[in-house]
Formats: sequence, structure tokens, C-alpha cells
Amino acid sequence: MPASVATWNINSVRLRLPLVLDFLRQYQPDVLMLQEIKCTNDQFPAAAFADAGYQHQAVHGQKGYHGVATVSRRPLADISSRVFFNVPESRHVSARLDLGRGPLTLHNFYIPAGGDEPDPEVNPKFRHKLGFLDDLKTWFDGPDFAAGHLIAGDFNIAPHENDVWSHKQLLDVVSHTPQETQRLDALLAGGPGWTDLVRKHIPHDKKLYSWWSYRAADWEASDRGRRLDHIWSTADVAQHTTAAEIIRAARGWSEKPSDHVPVIVRFA
Repeated sequence: MPASVATWNINSVRLRLPLVLDFLRQYQPDVLMLQEIKCTNDQFPAAAFADAGYQHQAVHGQKGYHGVATVSRRPLADISSRVFFNVPESRHVSARLDLGRGPLTLHNFYIPAGGDEPDPEVNPKFRHKLGFLDDLKTWFDGPDFAAGHLIAGDFNIAPHENDVWSHKQLLDVVSHTPQETQRLDALLAGGPGWTDLVRKHIPHDKKLYSWWSYRAADWEASDRGRRLDHIWSTADVAQHTTAAEIIRAARGWSEKPSDHVPVIVRFA
């Protein structure tokens, strides 16, 4: 049977629970990976997701900040999380499931945003981001990632020229600086040789965004977006994908939407 996996930085799962449940009813992904849930594990609305058919859950929350959660219609096993750059924040949770072709390990990431100043010497948030990416590179280059993995989430990096509204104007802006994009490109090319599943199905010559700032009076008219949210997989998984979609309309679904929108990848 066909299957699908979605990722969405929801920017408070309790505040935007109706939006998430509407999304699940409309698009019916098998798995939804959420970032910035902004709640502890016991505060996560587990019952509401179970009632919606997503009774299998891997939650790694934190009071008021960060936090990741994966909810699934299929059983999850081997749930775990890691800390990167020795900063004990809830930015990763993994779980194993079967979408019909054998075991698949899902990794849900919320990579640090990095603050405003792209200088690790003066900005500890940016230093944390670069260190997080360096730790990921070391981990992905190890023996565990040869096959059977999918990683997704808010990577907080728009890597390529058509992933931002203006490559030239954003080169010195955190999320599109060479320090970040070169590290993300190295991640993609390294380890098992990841496939960017969105760009597999939507070519790089097409402008594509998953985030629009709250600062814009009219986000749609200004359209100054960035593609910060990603789904990658190992090659054995990528060969079974059939489509990818960014749900742009979700940015206007309510008066108080998330500044990110869902990204979906579909499988044969």
C-alpha cells in the first residue's frame, strides 16, 4: 500500500493542535514528525493524537522550548534520543517502523536556529548550531547509516539559491550563510550518501519555501520565504518515493499559524 511521511515545525503543539488535527484529517500521512512542540512529555496531547488514529508516539519534550515528537498510525519501536554538542536540549528523537518494505529508522531533528549574528566567536547560539552540524557529520559518517534511514525536520538551513527568496541578500543572514550551507551539503554528500527527497521530485530550478517570517505584514504578497524543512533518506529508501509536496497554503490556515508549513513525501 502507498505510504507517506510528513514533517512540520508547529511552533507549539498545544496552541496549534486544531491545525494539526485538520492537517491529519485532510492529508492522512502515516507518520507526522513535529518540531518545536514546546511542552514536556506529560503535557503532550497524546490522547488527541490517539483519537485521530495516531496512537503510536515518540515524544522528547522540554518545558517551554524546542521539543520533538513523532506520531504514527503504525507501531514504533526502539525509541531513543541523542544530545549534540553537549547541549542538553530536546532536538532529536528516533524510532523504527515498517512502511511495508522492512525496518526503517526515522530521525526527527530540530537543528538550532543559530541566533542573528553569523559569528561563532561572538554568538554562542551560532556556535551551537555549527557544533551540532559537526556532530551530525561524525555520527552519519559512522557505520550505522548504510541503509534503512530517513531523517526529517526543521534543519534551519536553506541550502541552495532557489531555497531562498534572494540568494545575494541572504548570504550574510543566518540560515543561508556559507558556513551553514557548506556543512549541510557535506552532510548530504557524506555518510551513506543521502537523497534530498523533496528536491528529488521538485527540481532545484524551482523556487521552493517552507517558512515565511511573522514579520511580514502580508507573507504571501512579499513571498520572502526560505526552505528550512527537509526530508532526506538513504538511497534504498529514496528509490521507493513517488512524490513530494510542501503545503504552502498552511501558512494561511488560521489567524495564528505556524511560520513553517508541512512537508510530505509519498512512497509506493
